[in-house]
Amino acid sequence: MKIDFKDLTPETFLAEYWQKKPLIIKGAFANFEDSIDANELAGLAMEEFIESRIISCNNSKWDVKHGPFEDFSEFGEANWTLLVQAVNHWSADVDSLIEPFKFIPNWRIDDVMVSFSTPGGGVGPHLDQYDVFIIQGEGKRRWQVGKPDASLTELIPHEDLKQVSMFNAVIDEITEPGDLLYIPPNHPHNGVSIDNSINYSVGFQAPSAQELISAFADYQLDNHLFEQRFDDSKRRATDKPEEIEGSDLNLLHNVMTSAFKDEGLVQDFLGKYLTTVHHTLNLLVPVEPLPIELIKELLAEGEVLYPVLGLKCILINQHEIKRLFVNGENFPVDTDTIELAKLLASKKPLTKNLVESSLNCLKNQQLLTSVINKGLWCFECD
Repeated sequence: MKIDFKDLTPETFLAEYWQKKPLIIKGAFANFEDSIDANELAGLAMEEFIESRIISCNNSKWDVKHGPFEDFSEFGEANWTLLVQAVNHWSADVDSLIEPFKFIPNWRIDDVMVSFSTPGGGVGPHLDQYDVFIIQGEGKRRWQVGKPDASLTELIPHEDLKQVSMFNAVIDEITEPGDLLYIPPNHPHNGVSIDNSINYSVGFQAPSAQELISAFADYQLDNHLFEQRFDDSKRRATDKPEEIEGSDLNLLHNVMTSAFKDEGLVQDFLGKYLTTVHHTLNLLVPVEPLPIELIKELLAEGEVLYPVLGLKCILINQHEIKRLFVNGENFPVDTDTIELAKLLASKKPLTKNLVESSLNCLKNQQLLTSVINKGLWCFECD
């Protein structure tokens, strides 16, 4: 499955549109078939461990209900939308929708939210702080997208719903199955379903400086780092006790920023932070740890190892620094294990032919058994 960019290429898309302006590509996916139907989506919304909500609007009154849901009859035949987060964690077909967007690094991709809307259904005009590609599945939907506009008024028609006032649209189109809409951050948009429709939203994580610094502070607290006080051993007497001098400001600034000067520490934090999944994963931890002998035997019989759906992996391979991060954990990597680490980071299914030569090395055996026995990779788990 590939995007038909028409007159564009991935490179020109990134240069001209990515985080700059919205784009609609009609027929981006020829003969598109839905990866999940409305009934399957409703079934996921009945699960307590899957985040879902229904947004409705009747007689200009907005309402939000959070799952799990037992019944949908109360919502009627029109004017509501079911949204289910991280559906790619539970459906291999939905997870495959990420593949066409692999011209953007994996670490930027968050999850695939799927929505089912009845006629008139939508969530109202709003802004998102991240990039999103929306694939139109079943049905039709009218999409309006505008430019960033500081004059827009923030509206809160319900305590769980943030909207903005209506905007001037630069895109006003009806999307049909296989159409693709790209919306950059802070671009107001509004989608209203024309008939029963399904949309697949491939979202991208874009942490703010505030989020990164806050998480880094928590990381330091959790690991008891940088607890030492600043060094005041060279203090001289002052005749201006009411002032804080430049030398003291510099000293305090250095204390605050010293943590960011440790490249290895920052990389460890970022690897763990960016691979931490914020929605439930279907981790399949073996009842008893699988020994390498059994793993080799199963591979020899033609069994295939698959990563758990929705798993996030990052490989840092910078000169002397080699690290593999999976689901918020740091796995040691060196020159002996780098090839296996690349395979794991790419989340490719692992067959005997792919890993056989690697498994002659004890370090590779330890790496593979570790990810399997933590439930991150398993046989036939897709």
